[in-house]
Amino acid sequence: MASVARSCTRLGSSATAASRSCPTRTTASSTARRVCIRQTFQNSSRRGYASGPSGASSRTPYIVGALALAGIGGGAYYLRNNPSLSQAKEGTSGETRGVFTPTKDDYQKVYNLVASRLEEKDDYDDGSYGPVIVRLAWHCSGTYDKMTNTGGSNGATMRFAPEGDHGANAGLKAARDFLEPVKQQFPWITYSDLWTLAGVCAIQEMQGPVIPWRPGRTDRDVSMCTPDGRLPDGAKEQSHLRAIFGRMGFDDREIVTLSGAHALGRCHTDRSGFEGPWTFSPTVVTNDYYKLLMNEKWSFRKWDGPKQYQDVASKSLMMLPTDMALIKDKEFKKHVERYAEDNDVFFKDFRDVLVKLLELGVPFQSKPEDRMELKPTTAE
Repeated sequence: MASVARSCTRLGSSATAASRSCPTRTTASSTARRVCIRQTFQNSSRRGYASGPSGASSRTPYIVGALALAGIGGGAYYLRNNPSLSQAKEGTSGETRGVFTPTKDDYQKVYNLVASRLEEKDDYDDGSYGPVIVRLAWHCSGTYDKMTNTGGSNGATMRFAPEGDHGANAGLKAARDFLEPVKQQFPWITYSDLWTLAGVCAIQEMQGPVIPWRPGRTDRDVSMCTPDGRLPDGAKEQSHLRAIFGRMGFDDREIVTLSGAHALGRCHTDRSGFEGPWTFSPTVVTNDYYKLLMNEKWSFRKWDGPKQYQDVASKSLMMLPTDMALIKDKEFKKHVERYAEDNDVFFKDFRDVLVKLLELGVPFQSKPEDRMELKPTTAE
């Protein structure tokens, strides 16, 4: 995939030079480059079960007086932590043109940039940053505690060392760094909205269901970091799963549904200690995870690492103890069977449960019916 992308880059090099002198003109070569990159990204994935602005300040005295009364420090803090609520638009000379309230079209532009980077940046596991972006959205949301109403995606506190250094978040710096150019291009969006929107984008661009999403999260400071131990430990079994997910407010069916995200990505020995992918198509959202759990034979892997399972047939796939718990426990297993039999049923439930996960603990000013569905670029 990387070699094809480089070929596409060479194909579009002359178009890039031309576009610098005439930015409003789209050449055939640049169009061909975009098409080539997109086709390469899409063709690398397969669905189905397989066996093998300027900083100028306003000079209006009324505004200065208002800031003085409110306290410059406090005003700056509020705007910095709530940039998605409203933004002052500035003209080319820095004059204030009005208040900027992001619309669906603005969020679609953010989505499209994330999607474009997912197509072009193929230097990560299995040729896609998609799975690790999903993991970032998952982990920043999965710290929610319904008893204390703390944690969750509101805050983006993984930006700070106490939380970013938690063992369960090892490797997620790659995802945060991947999204930083998007934040720089759209500074009005909060990190916490960006991370969750990016997770939605990754799911949809990897051929998953369309996920309704809404903005309204704010960024918080280091004092709001959550304690370690709120995310699942793959080395444990069903009682642990019920304790971790129950703290967030999920039932048995929802636990099994969210586990389906293991259709994506792989484990790394330098992060979790475990190693390998769960499925043969780790950059495509499918119900293969459930099919493999039900249909393959699994045995303990003989190695120096932590306890994990491998498939008997190819010895190239792995399952964690928490994965195997889903078929050992009869209440979990009935949901595994249902999803293994019907991908559409899985997609419907996964969409609904992911919306719930990404909204845990968020004090939205909007209503659930204000959620928006952002258009996948793969549908173009």
